[in-house]
Amino acid sequence: MPEPTKKTVSAFIKKPKSQTAEIGATVIFVAETEKPDAKVRWQRDSKDISSSDKYTISSEGNKHSLTINNAVHEDAVGYAVIAGVSKVKFELKITESEVKEPQKAISPEPAVVDSKPEEPKEAPPAPSENSAPDTSRPASDGSTPEALPEIHHPDTRQDLIGLFTEKPQSGEVTVGENITIVARVCGESLLKKPTVKWFKGKWMDLASKSGKHLQLKEHYDRNSKVYTFEMHIIAAKANFAGAYRCEVSSRDKFDSCNFDLVVHEARATEGFDIRSAFRRTSVDAGDDSGELDFSALLKKRDSFLKTGLRAVHVSTEPDVDVWEILQKAPATEYEKIAFQYGITDLRGMLKRLKKMKKEEKKSAAFLRKLDPAYQVEKGHKIKMEIEVANPDAEVKWLKNGQEIHPTGSKYIFESVGNKRFLTINNCSLSDDAAYMCVVGDEKTVTELFVKEPPVLIVRNLEDQMVMKGERVEFECEVSEEGAQVKWEKDGVELTRDESFKYRFKKDGCKHVLIINDVTKEDCGHYRVKTNGGQSLAELMVQEKQLEVYQSIADLTVKAKDEAVFKCEVSDENVKGIWYKNGVEVKPDARTHITHIGRIHKLTIDDVKPEDEGDYTFVPEGYAFNLSAKLNFLEVKIDFVPRQDPPKIHVDCLGRTAESTILVVAGNKLRLDVPITGDPAPTVVWTKGEKDSSKEEESRPEPKHTWILKNGEVLTDSDGRVHVESTKGHCIFTIEGAERQDEGVYSVIVRNPAGEDTADINVKVVDVPDPPEAPRILSVGEDSCIVQWDLPLFDGGQPVIGYVLERKKKKSYRWMRLNFDPYKETTYEAKKMIEGVAYEMRVYAVNAIGMSRPSAASQPFVPVAPTSEPIGLCVDDISDTSISLKWRTPERIGSAELEGYGVEYCKEGSDEWIPAFSGLTDRTSVIIRDLPTGEKMQFRVRAYNMAGPSSPATLQQAVTIREIMQRPKIWLPRNLRQTLIKKVGETINLVIPFQGKPRPQVTWTKNNEPLDTKMVSIRNSDTDTILFIRRSERKDSGKYDVQVQIENVEDKATVNIQIVDLPGPPQSLKVMDVWGFNVALEWKPPKDNGNCDIIGYTIQKADKKTMEWYTVYEQYRRTNCVISDLIMGNEYMFRVYAINMVGLSPDPCLSKDSAYIQKTGIVYKHPSYKDHDFSEAPKFTHPLMNRSVISGYNATLSCSVRGIPKPKITWYKNKMDITNEAKYRMFSNQGVLTLEIRKPCPFDGGVYMCKAVNASGEDLVECKLEVRSPVIKEDSKK
Repeated sequence: MPEPTKKTVSAFIKKPKSQTAEIGATVIFVAETEKPDAKVRWQRDSKDISSSDKYTISSEGNKHSLTINNAVHEDAVGYAVIAGVSKVKFELKITESEVKEPQKAISPEPAVVDSKPEEPKEAPPAPSENSAPDTSRPASDGSTPEALPEIHHPDTRQDLIGLFTEKPQSGEVTVGENITIVARVCGESLLKKPTVKWFKGKWMDLASKSGKHLQLKEHYDRNSKVYTFEMHIIAAKANFAGAYRCEVSSRDKFDSCNFDLVVHEARATEGFDIRSAFRRTSVDAGDDSGELDFSALLKKRDSFLKTGLRAVHVSTEPDVDVWEILQKAPATEYEKIAFQYGITDLRGMLKRLKKMKKEEKKSAAFLRKLDPAYQVEKGHKIKMEIEVANPDAEVKWLKNGQEIHPTGSKYIFESVGNKRFLTINNCSLSDDAAYMCVVGDEKTVTELFVKEPPVLIVRNLEDQMVMKGERVEFECEVSEEGAQVKWEKDGVELTRDESFKYRFKKDGCKHVLIINDVTKEDCGHYRVKTNGGQSLAELMVQEKQLEVYQSIADLTVKAKDEAVFKCEVSDENVKGIWYKNGVEVKPDARTHITHIGRIHKLTIDDVKPEDEGDYTFVPEGYAFNLSAKLNFLEVKIDFVPRQDPPKIHVDCLGRTAESTILVVAGNKLRLDVPITGDPAPTVVWTKGEKDSSKEEESRPEPKHTWILKNGEVLTDSDGRVHVESTKGHCIFTIEGAERQDEGVYSVIVRNPAGEDTADINVKVVDVPDPPEAPRILSVGEDSCIVQWDLPLFDGGQPVIGYVLERKKKKSYRWMRLNFDPYKETTYEAKKMIEGVAYEMRVYAVNAIGMSRPSAASQPFVPVAPTSEPIGLCVDDISDTSISLKWRTPERIGSAELEGYGVEYCKEGSDEWIPAFSGLTDRTSVIIRDLPTGEKMQFRVRAYNMAGPSSPATLQQAVTIREIMQRPKIWLPRNLRQTLIKKVGETINLVIPFQGKPRPQVTWTKNNEPLDTKMVSIRNSDTDTILFIRRSERKDSGKYDVQVQIENVEDKATVNIQIVDLPGPPQSLKVMDVWGFNVALEWKPPKDNGNCDIIGYTIQKADKKTMEWYTVYEQYRRTNCVISDLIMGNEYMFRVYAINMVGLSPDPCLSKDSAYIQKTGIVYKHPSYKDHDFSEAPKFTHPLMNRSVISGYNATLSCSVRGIPKPKITWYKNKMDITNEAKYRMFSNQGVLTLEIRKPCPFDGGVYMCKAVNASGEDLVECKLEVRSPVIKEDSKK
């Protein structure tokens, strides 16, 4: 069986618990410790609390309390109490005090409604953030409204889940008024600002609808770290009513909330005249000027008439229903009626009347139908509502075409007046379906979408450091019970193996990975994954090492006293054996051996001389021991006559180093000095300076003095110092020694026979002070170098080393990096994750123990330098400069690349000189002003946050000297053929070349020098450019370019051809006319435009109209025959020449015309036999047997052909399913598809598709099997 997990023993018997209090209350937290003398510290937000007017800290025995006076909102934070190594966290939550009103309470309404009365006497005050809004409205009868009790928002923080601290609530508003919907999100645990989206209905994003009537605002309170998001609806309209949704997301966290908005119609006022609504009052006469929702006004008028409050009217005109008159009147009478009743906005009236007539067609059975779609989260409930015209009508609810029957509490049917409700509780994925409500022959259809939220990790994994052989538990908490998670180690999925190395446990939302008997091979990074996030933690395994917190010390005791050897080790389960002079000590009546926790004691009562010797404690299983010596002090009392002077009997007199007594801070200091004298002397204890090396004559006045006679007991005011004198002894005791108790204690005994004096030097040692916050000197890929200063006070004992701890910035678990004290003040921490923020802290250790931890270092992120740049090479070189280029490093790392640094040095030297100040972002650089002829070495390093990378160096030194290079012209590919340009175009020839030193460039045209007035030449080190701004025909020719260096040269030729439009053809003649045909002939043009003629365009024109029509285009020959001319008409002809530039500007006209003689022709229509294309249906692709999973849509497909198009009928088990709502049939180009929405096991069976037309029929069938989903559950062990 695996060893159970070892739990740390808490120092608390009773732990304080989280409390909730009202503002102004007094809160008391109580804790009880195991030890009555334990030191307790209280903290607020990880900062120590001291007693003040706000906080009262008290301690009585083992009971400790913290009192918070006059609690306010700022006190609602986290608190902690610390005793030793135990720390208990708890919270205080503040709520608003409840105000009780004598009147009936109104249900809280978080939506802020800004009422706009028509005639307010004074502006209402703006509602503050914490005050309730004024929801008063003017009464319909004009009387003063009753005062409404103040509305307080409920404190819903205890019941919240997800990201919202205040969810948006449903609200009500009157038409024309404003309303504000508020949502709040706590940003304390979020890494960045959350994203909020507002939706109306299911998918309408309101961010795109912001404008005159809708505004979305947000702000952030830095004190409370709360984001507030507001949706302002201004001048609400009736169509604003409906269901809304607010979604908030931040990285892997998501939350949403649905709410409703109800819009009430405005109440009518006295003297309401509907006709006044149509009179324009605005100056401008735009399209929307004076437009109102007249149908709404008519409804208000009807409700106004029902109230019977029409006793007072401003207008004395008789009441008439203008809408009724307009609906019955013909369109020609509209203007007359408008003039008669004073309606000036005729255009607005006609728009509304047209809209009103369209809306007259309403359902006879339904007053309000179902919404097109509903959305609900898994596990929640949804309520669908309709309103029927007949309150006695019977309704049926159907799901996927099947009637719903009330079974248990799943479906609830309600009927309230004309309204009918269907409530679905605890929605699951099987409820995602189409729903229908049927009343008589009418129906209304909707679709319900069940949204399954992603499984989020609520509590992340924590890093752990354990000893080899122990058991480790990684625990996380997810947002949903029964969720599936996956565990990985260093990217490899973990499974149960035969040795039960890994065990997986589920407990509700908690998931635990258990590793038994960990070894060094189990070190690594463990990850847990869900479909909504993941969490990573590191496991470090250390070899077991036993630390000695307190070693045993030498003792010198006298006869009959008690000797106690005490030591403390790090492992409370380690046992040990005590030895005396190599012989095991066995417990007896005088010898007691105890083991409590980490403390081992050997107690010897009534010490005798034979007890003197060397005592050793050997821990079991460890190769070391702790030794100390017991010295027996034999007090010899000689017989003296009466009047014996006093004598102090101590084994060390004077003020030497050997007389110093060490005491650990917090322990009891007990000085038991044997004295003699007759008569009994008077004892005087004094405490002087710490330095005991001064002579007695120069000793200053003592700071404290205690005088007592034999048999007296003296205790100081604070109860710490206790002085006692008995026969033969004077005892000085200090309870809980402190640093200020250190010094020289002198004891003086006097009687009439004389006096004696002895000095005892007491040194109080303690654990050292904590070092200052460590400093991070540098970071690496998975390591960092940390440095710290020595503690200000070493506790009176030399510091023997330091213990370091680290943690992730977002975690609360500190991991120890070394178990043996580290002696240096600089440490390299390793095995960290690159890109994750860490913090470090240090403990100082001396012989007494370990100090409190230092303050945490500044957060740092381990990053590694990049790899060296690659491909460093010389791009170019001259007598004084060099051009280098390289490529980016292969590995950049998690930090951004800041730039590159380039350095050079002379060959044989180690002094690298920066080529320029700072860094460059480019991967090439030119270094100038270098010494000519000198051999130089160059290197490049990449820089990021971690510093420079390894340098990339040239393989060998480079001599700074220009290298002779043969001239070579690199003629571009497009210039190797004749370059053709149109007249007037620009010619710009760029011809690159190479050669060093810079070659001489020469241009010629047709072996003659160029005319510099017509042609421009520009030369550079690497190319030459020939430029002609406007080309002409004479610029055509052969251009030669030559580059020459001394006696070496290279040449290249470029042919340029400048082309233009051709001239007109010549001598167009009509050669013959017969029937409806004319033969033409012409000659090519004299000017071809400096390029070949590629064709001709021939056109004809009736001589009567002279409208030209093109007969041939791109015609290549110089003669043609034009056919299909109309008899009785006389035609003229013309021809254009075409080259690569285009048509000739002018055509060549025929001198003669051609007349087409009239002749009679009888046309006989050919006869054709109609072809029969009909074909019987035939399935070209049959239905295939399928096996599907229940709850997921399934489709069956086949293909058919047939003429005419066959009629398709689907059957299930030979039953026609054409009109079933559960099935949808599709036909596209002969491909037939049957879709089965979310099938259940009852939908399995034989499906058949039948195709029928006039020529015949055909059918195919298949079997469908519907399987239930398989749910895998881990067996509990």
